[in-house]
Amino acid sequence: MTERPVRYAEVGDLAARIPVSVVWELTLACDLACNHCGSRAGRRRRDELSTAECLDLIRQLAELGTRDIGLIGGEAYLRKDWIELIAAITEAGIECGLQSGGRNLSEDRVAKAAAAGLKGVGISIDGLRDVHDALRGVPGSFDLGLAAIRRARAHGLVATVNSQVNQGSLPQLREMMDVIVEAGATNWQLVLTVAMGNAADRPEMLLQPYQMLELMPLLAELAREARSRGLFLQLGNNIGYFGPYEAALRDLSDDELHWAGCSAGDSVLGIEADGTIKSCPGLPRPYAGGNVRDRSLREIWEESEPLAFTRRRTVDDLWGFCRTCYYAEVCMGGCTWTAHSLFGRPGNNPMCHYRALEMDRKGLRERLVKVRDAEGLPFDHGEFEIVVEPARTREPDRIVIHG
Repeated sequence: MTERPVRYAEVGDLAARIPVSVVWELTLACDLACNHCGSRAGRRRRDELSTAECLDLIRQLAELGTRDIGLIGGEAYLRKDWIELIAAITEAGIECGLQSGGRNLSEDRVAKAAAAGLKGVGISIDGLRDVHDALRGVPGSFDLGLAAIRRARAHGLVATVNSQVNQGSLPQLREMMDVIVEAGATNWQLVLTVAMGNAADRPEMLLQPYQMLELMPLLAELAREARSRGLFLQLGNNIGYFGPYEAALRDLSDDELHWAGCSAGDSVLGIEADGTIKSCPGLPRPYAGGNVRDRSLREIWEESEPLAFTRRRTVDDLWGFCRTCYYAEVCMGGCTWTAHSLFGRPGNNPMCHYRALEMDRKGLRERLVKVRDAEGLPFDHGEFEIVVEPARTREPDRIVIHG
C-alpha cells in the first residue's frame, strides 16, 4: 500500500493565516420563507451591527488581508445601508459579491450596487419552478430569481447560480442546467441541503448517503456538458470526496489530486449580523470565536481556539467510518457543517462518495434516520442515527450506529 496522503493545511500557525474569503451575514431580515434555511432567517437579529460598527469591521478585515467578501442574509439588500457598505468594502480594496434569493433585487437596487462597486451576484435556484417556489416558500420566486440574473448581467456584474441538492432538486438537475445557461449565468455552485435550521424539521428533503452513487456520476456528466456551453459547475465543500470524479469536478491542478480538507478558520471566515465571528458561516454558536464588540477582529482571528478547530483536529478526533478511512489524515471527516448538523459533533460524515462506494463494494449502504427534533433556533439541529443495511433492500436487517 502507498503512503497515506499529506494534509496540506498542516503548515504554519494561526497567526500566519489570513481570512482571505469572508462570508458576512448583514442581516437576518428576509423576504422569502425557505424550508431549508439553516439560520431560520426572516426577522432581523435583536442587536445587529450599526453602520459605524460595520464600517469599522471592514477596516479591520482590510488590515488582516481579506481579499473578497460575500454578503448574505437573510437578504443583505434589506439593510438600508447596504449600498454604503458595498462602497466601503470596494474602497478598502476588497472585492465584494452578493448572494441572494433575488425576490426583490430590483433594477434600481442592482444599478446602485453596481455603481458602488459590487462585482458579482449569486442567485439561488433550487429546482424548476414548482420545486423552487415550494422550497423558497413564495410563489413566483423562481421567475424573480431568473430576472435578477438577467438584471445583474445587464449591469456588467458576474452572474452565478447557487443550488441546493436535495430530494426535490436531484431529479431536475439536468433541466435546471438548461434554464441556468439560458439565463446567462457563468458559474453554477451546488451544495447538499444540510440538516440544520428549517431543514432539520424536514428530514424527508435530505439526500441519503447512498444517493452519492447516483449524484456524483450525474454531476460529472453535467460538468462536461456545462463547460461546452460556457457554464462552469462547482462543487460546494460538502459534496464529493475522493471518488473517481473528484479531480475533474473540483478543477484541481496537476499537483492537487484530491480535495485538501476544510479551510474554515484557515482562509475562510464567517460573520453574523450581530458581530459574532465564526470559522464557517453555516456552523452553530459553539464554533464562534468571539464578537467584535468585545475584542478586535485580529485578536479573535489569531487567538481564538474555536476558529482553529480545522488545524487543531487530528485523526484521533474522528470516529465511525471516518476514523479508519484511508483518506482520514487529509479529509478529517469532511464538512463539519454537515456532520455536526447530523450528530451534534464533527468527525464522521456519511455524505461522502468514497464512503458510499466502499459500502456498496461490501453490499451495504447507509441510511440516516432522525431520532431527535431541533429546538427551533437559528443554526440549530436535531440528531440522526446511521442505519447500515444491505444495499438495494427495502426491508433489511439493520445495524444502528448512534451519533
